[in-house]
Amino acid sequence: MNRAWAFIISKTLSKEELNSLTEAGNKFVLGWTAHEQQLTASFEIIKEKIVVVKVNEEVTNASGCSIDKLTRFVKDAEKQFGIELLNRLLVAYKKEDAIEVVHSSKIKDLLSQHLISENTIIYNTSILTQNELKNWEQPLKETWLNKYLSSGKMEDVKGKM
Repeated sequence: MNRAWAFIISKTLSKEELNSLTEAGNKFVLGWTAHEQQLTASFEIIKEKIVVVKVNEEVTNASGCSIDKLTRFVKDAEKQFGIELLNRLLVAYKKEDAIEVVHSSKIKDLLSQHLISENTIIYNTSILTQNELKNWEQPLKETWLNKYLSSGKMEDVKGKM
């Protein structure tokens, strides 16, 4: 199995910051080990908004200690770049050819303003495997955010009464 982790970048970074984060990420995965065994891993930033780290576990499995090392790297990157990466309440959605990032608490407002819809593509960053990464683009109506669809429709009905 090939493991994968995805982290949404909370704010827009400059090209220089993105290059620096990519350089730091590549350096991290080159030295990343599990029980003193080199992990075969990769680091990439997708459309300037989502960090994806992958490990080929067919070579060496990622252990608890190695995952702790990844978490430490991510926390260090958060401090260095003044960003949040571990905030699971951030939502990344497709807007034309780019990715927009918002806090999940803003989804209801974006729906009511018709800036997004039930068919807006959401990036599922709770992926665990590289295979799941292939299908991580999902319509909002098929994600945990669909709860905002039903509540929005109920408010529309109440408003018309």
